[in-house]
Amino acid sequence: MQAARLHEYTDEMDDALSIDTIDQPEADTSDAVVVEIEGAGWCQTDNHVIEGMWEQYMPQDLPMTLGHENAGTVVEVGEGVSTVSEGDSVICHTVMTCGTCRPCRLGNDMHCENIEFPGLSTDGGFAEYLRTNDRAVIPLPDDVDTVDIAPHADAGITAYHAVKLASQKLNPGEHAIVIGIGGLGHIGLQCLDAMSAATITAVDVKDSARSLADDLGAHHTLDPTAEDVAAEVDALTDSTGAHAVLDFVGSDETTDLAPDIVAGGGDHYVVGYGGHVHQPSQALVNGDFSYTGTLVGNYTELQELVALVERGDVDLRTSRRELGEINDVATELEHNEIEGRVVITP
Repeated sequence: MQAARLHEYTDEMDDALSIDTIDQPEADTSDAVVVEIEGAGWCQTDNHVIEGMWEQYMPQDLPMTLGHENAGTVVEVGEGVSTVSEGDSVICHTVMTCGTCRPCRLGNDMHCENIEFPGLSTDGGFAEYLRTNDRAVIPLPDDVDTVDIAPHADAGITAYHAVKLASQKLNPGEHAIVIGIGGLGHIGLQCLDAMSAATITAVDVKDSARSLADDLGAHHTLDPTAEDVAAEVDALTDSTGAHAVLDFVGSDETTDLAPDIVAGGGDHYVVGYGGHVHQPSQALVNGDFSYTGTLVGNYTELQELVALVERGDVDLRTSRRELGEINDVATELEHNEIEGRVVITP
């Protein structure tokens, strides 16, 4: 089969991956599920994997097939699989978990002690077929397109998980800020609108992103290149600040906003990454706020997100590209030239 493989870490995206011919995976264990990939979302994390940013956090044996936002049709199952059958349309949770360690039994899939992460630690879905397991696959309704829904396997569930944390603490009338209305942020904004009664302000440097935020339910939008975000938030909230900031950028500039825009007792949820948190401890004490990191989400949260999609509350903006265009996609994302999400169709 054909697969897009990373052979060495590099900062040059234009030839980062090669299209190789490799063996098709098999259902070689009782819990294995082989999926014919119909859609595999490209993610900023894929760029970071190419750059070697994940090597210290996740064991990686190169060459490796990337791709961790996967959906398609089941073509083979192990003898112990009962959750799906051949011919079922599925979306794949980002990780394969064991189900027996303490984090798994507590429902914290992402902290499984025996985790395997297709596209980050094992071969992923930028290929014609993917081997995963029965704990990772979620059957899809007949009217859900496997190509369009694929990015929800990571981008969607990551945004949903952060919003779910925030919405559990947000009260009607309180203010929430979404920073970055891109591939994750435009999903997060819709989830926030569906799951809370908060007033939502969207912050983005791009006119098109702010226009999209308006279309998706934001009550206010701000351009950080032309407006003083802290002063505008102060005015919008009667000097109270936002009780939740969902930061889908995670740069030094965005995390630095927290002391000036987060309300007392509020949270700055760091979803995007690549920057740093540079604040004296006294700033957190005086402001009585927290930085909260969020990591994807668990299996049941992906089920919940699929329910929102099926109900029409979350609309994912996608474009489709072929496997042979994969380095072009990586380059375009590196230059911030992509709106919404790109789905690779092997």
